[in-house]
Amino acid sequence: MRWEGLFADLEGQLDAEARRELDSEVAERTRRERALVDLLARLGAARGQRLGLVLVGGRSVDGVLRDLGDGWLLLGDPARETLVPLGAVAAASGLAGHAEEPRTARRFGLGYALRALARDRATVALDLTGGPPVVGTVDVVGADHLVLAEHPDGEPRRKENVRRRLTVPFAALRAVESRH
Repeated sequence: MRWEGLFADLEGQLDAEARRELDSEVAERTRRERALVDLLARLGAARGQRLGLVLVGGRSVDGVLRDLGDGWLLLGDPARETLVPLGAVAAASGLAGHAEEPRTARRFGLGYALRALARDRATVALDLTGGPPVVGTVDVVGADHLVLAEHPDGEPRRKENVRRRLTVPFAALRAVESRH
């Protein structure tokens, strides 16, 4: 009788050790899988959801994540749309706990998205890493910069309304806001 109790106790210890090893292996695999998930995949899973972003420098932007691509994301609400370079994001809230499969984002980069604004002659407000926001129309988009014809908000881009032409490196952009 004493032997049966001893064997049962040993069997229970072995079972407990096997469970601990399995739990440890599952936890390690989970950590490894999470380490392979990038921010773009987490953002892709939040498409259509309301997000809050804190940009480098402290400005907060929120809205529904409408689209995202190679190095950028687009937040929108009924009054405006905001194109945000991924490098300008300091923190995000509202992200799902999971990620989408790779390649859910658009393949084109920030320059291509900005060219659409230039083509549409949309009035935009640029939030720059230094200085106050500037308003105008994007005239030219280069490989790593844009040229903005600065003019008063609410006025069309006409020669007489243009105050100055600013060349802005993409690295200086925190957000590009267009109004509906």
